[in-house]
Amino acid sequence: MQNPWTLVLAAGLIMGLSLGVRHSQGIFLLPITLDRGWSREDFGFAIALQNLLWGVAQPITGMWADRYGSRFVMAGGLVMYGMGLIGMSMSTTPLGFTLSAGLYVGLALSGTAFGVVYGALSRMLPADRRSWGLGVAGAIGGLGQFFLVPLSQGLIGAAGWAGALVILAILCAVALPCVLPIQDRPQVPSHAEQSLKDALTEAFSHRGFWLLNLGFLACGFQLAFIASHLPAYLMDQGLRASDAVAGLAIIALTNVAGTYFCGWLGGHRRRKYLLSAIYLVRSAAMALFVLLPVNVWSLYAFCAVMGFVWLGTVPLTNGLVSQMFGVRYITTLFGFVFLGHQIGAFFGVWLGGYVFDTTQSYQPLWAISIALGVIAALLHYPIDDRELVRSAAVPA
Repeated sequence: MQNPWTLVLAAGLIMGLSLGVRHSQGIFLLPITLDRGWSREDFGFAIALQNLLWGVAQPITGMWADRYGSRFVMAGGLVMYGMGLIGMSMSTTPLGFTLSAGLYVGLALSGTAFGVVYGALSRMLPADRRSWGLGVAGAIGGLGQFFLVPLSQGLIGAAGWAGALVILAILCAVALPCVLPIQDRPQVPSHAEQSLKDALTEAFSHRGFWLLNLGFLACGFQLAFIASHLPAYLMDQGLRASDAVAGLAIIALTNVAGTYFCGWLGGHRRRKYLLSAIYLVRSAAMALFVLLPVNVWSLYAFCAVMGFVWLGTVPLTNGLVSQMFGVRYITTLFGFVFLGHQIGAFFGVWLGGYVFDTTQSYQPLWAISIALGVIAALLHYPIDDRELVRSAAVPA
């Protein structure tokens, strides 16, 4: 068996690069739209499509990972990520940018982010270290986000936005050796084991599975809206581009501690209650942020709170799925739950651009984000999180 730290570090580095590049996309919005003469909706639709295709593809890449192992899925995702970033740098029309940022990067994220990475770790780590492993990998992913935001801003200043995207593509190639320790290819199932069809039927008939989907939709809406539109919102409020970069970096840095803490706490407290609490904290933080005057200190406080609960939902949700349904098809089942997250992300990014272009204000989106957080908290509370008891002929 591989050393747990080796597995967690390798998986965390892949996820950190993948999520870090995605987290920095917001700081490309103004340079790209101003240089190309595009609207914010043009940019927002491409990133919205990226999020949607990430979600649509996640169950499929999850099935491949469950069947053939995660190593090849992650490697293919890194290659496609690099191709998408180079395509973004060369795009001269909104359609070309949408195909690169939306199609290629969206598909790449499904093979390099939460679903496949957490699924691999859930299978490869013993049950008593699973929450720890997911928390540490998430924290490493948060460090990737923290470093890549200022790195991307520095690259834009030194090489322009197109050159910055090419350099980020090169980093995807450099990260390819990190897939080598990931050896989670499942054994060929015996006739007594549960089939994928039966696992999907079981999950889709479980009320808690659908409540997780609906609640996770709110998470995707909130995070995608903030990550993509916060920099532009802040500059509309009179703050500097450097303030926006600092805010995103604070989110990424506090996310390191928050994700680890949430993953660890998920091994000691009921995950559904922790998820409800996270959504309420988010809604309260957003409400205070938009009601109080916007300045650097209110920005830093908001980003610190949001960062602490930024990705803490992911190891908790993944852990809840494995807790209820087992780990045999965890990557596939989490992929379907994550689809709800990405449907929310699509609307969070696209509506942000559409509403701003229509009303010249982001305030309606803040109100929707706050309301969705409260709804998500209420949806998670009644989930039946007990482990499913199957017949002896079909072990979990």
